[in-house]
Amino acid sequence: MDNVRSYVEEHKDRFVSELIDLLKIPSISADSKYKNEMITTAEAVKTSLEKAGCDLVEICETPGHPVVYGEKIIDKNLPTVLVYGHYDVQPPDPLDLWNSPPFEPVIKETELHPDGAIFARGACDDKGQMYMHVKALEYMTKTNQLPCNVKFMIEGEEEVGSEHLGWFIENNLEKLKNDVILISDTGMIAKDVPSITTGLRGLSYMEVEVTGPNRDLHSGLYGGAVGNPINILTKMIASLTDENNHITIPGFYDKVEELSAEERAKMAEAPYDEEKYKNKLDINDVYGEAGYSTLERGSIRPTLDVNGIWGGYIGEGAKTVLPSKAFAKISMRLVPDQDWKEISELFTKHFESIAPNAVNVKVNTHHGGYAYVTPIDNDAYKAASKAYEKSFGKIPIPQRSGGSIPIVSLFEKALKSKIILMGFGLDTDAIHSPNEHFGIWNYLKGIETIPHFYKNFADSQK
Repeated sequence: MDNVRSYVEEHKDRFVSELIDLLKIPSISADSKYKNEMITTAEAVKTSLEKAGCDLVEICETPGHPVVYGEKIIDKNLPTVLVYGHYDVQPPDPLDLWNSPPFEPVIKETELHPDGAIFARGACDDKGQMYMHVKALEYMTKTNQLPCNVKFMIEGEEEVGSEHLGWFIENNLEKLKNDVILISDTGMIAKDVPSITTGLRGLSYMEVEVTGPNRDLHSGLYGGAVGNPINILTKMIASLTDENNHITIPGFYDKVEELSAEERAKMAEAPYDEEKYKNKLDINDVYGEAGYSTLERGSIRPTLDVNGIWGGYIGEGAKTVLPSKAFAKISMRLVPDQDWKEISELFTKHFESIAPNAVNVKVNTHHGGYAYVTPIDNDAYKAASKAYEKSFGKIPIPQRSGGSIPIVSLFEKALKSKIILMGFGLDTDAIHSPNEHFGIWNYLKGIETIPHFYKNFADSQK
């Protein structure tokens, strides 16, 4: 693998151009209007895997969006790496906050990315990081250095909770059999501070609807006499946390894992500057659960956040209306041992119980997933650590992430494999936000690092 850096340098312009072509396709899984674009993207991923050297690639239908499966089996006696990624992306809204159209990728130089960054929806999450693995395979096959078998499972529903991936796995257990699962859908601490994600939070995603009168009313004739669903909804949401930002849902913390003082001290060793953190976000101060640091609040503690709220008149000008309905989308990030289905039930029961008689409340569970923690003493983690050390010249720091990949815990349960999370994004990449981007340096560094993992893992299994 000693020539991987020179191979990447030689082909970097093509690698970037191919990714840009993929980013032009609006593969928005949450919106049925983009069903054809989802199929187009799956076909593009299939073609890229074929060109990279897979001997078998197929688009596998599911009850939802298809899964792209590919494999390169060189010797059934050798270990097998299963690469997971997703080709679907988040909706780009709000469009007016983008500095360039979300599906018209542009390369811009920034202070953090003097080599340029690709600005587009999906640049980092997850088309860019998924495509690193495709190009890493290309390098290993073109130079005849692939040291083990490789399989790809690239889905189209991660951004909507991987609703049908469990179905696909259960129906393809033999096909997906592997020795380790490799995922790049996370990040690292900084360009000069490599890290490996060792934990993910779980997720419970809810939607609530509060209904008052049977129609919108004149706020002068009825205001003060009839319950306003927006006023009531905001009060209900506000009551979900107390003055210490502690979640008030009964039973919510019953199974929360409390880390030891030693573990918390180890976490605190990670490089972190709170002033820089605030400056990057243009905020005056941090805000969260009392008794925990910013790093802890964003990784090892559960949270409750409103992701969207709407109702009444939001058009230009004024309309004095007392609305009939109000809505909110609320997500809870969970930690190990919290069961997302149980938390969803607790939320539903509590939210319904705090509603005044003046309104009716409807609660819907969209999707969820379990938290995941991977050990750092197994062969796969050691192989990843050595890979980062080879390409970055530094031993990576193990780090828990605040994000969620809901399907990860199912992988280990169904496929009996450990998961390695080799992410190359940064927390400034604006994933799920306007102006999402992925540094070209990070993208190419990922392609350079991944082949070393294959070699190290294959060597460890001899």
